[in-house]
Amino acid sequence: MKPYSKDLRLRVLAAVDRGTPRDEVARTFSVSVPTIKRWLRRRRETGGVEPRPIPGRPSVKGAALGGWLPSHLRSNDDLTLEEHRGAFEEAHGVAVSASTVGRAISRLPGSWPLKKSPR
Repeated sequence: MKPYSKDLRLRVLAAVDRGTPRDEVARTFSVSVPTIKRWLRRRRETGGVEPRPIPGRPSVKGAALGGWLPSHLRSNDDLTLEEHRGAFEEAHGVAVSASTVGRAISRLPGSWPLKKSPR
């Protein structure tokens, strides 16, 4: 799940600072009261409201796939997801699923066809 935007966090806290009851602010901005409390505590402790980084290591497969896919798609846009998966595995020696390839394609800018089966 993506974190709430900094803009929303600032607007919520500004409403609380103006004296609006937290329950009302929570309803108005569609956030929970505990979320408001967490943002207030973070602002008090750090002086900012930026979301914390998402924990965990960055995806090694995802980075390699994201770098390889655009040029591969330009030259092979009629392949199925399974065929793209096989080509990536052959080129990099790393196994990925067709679903992973599909998600990586959907994250790329522009519109790429997601061909799931041969026709």
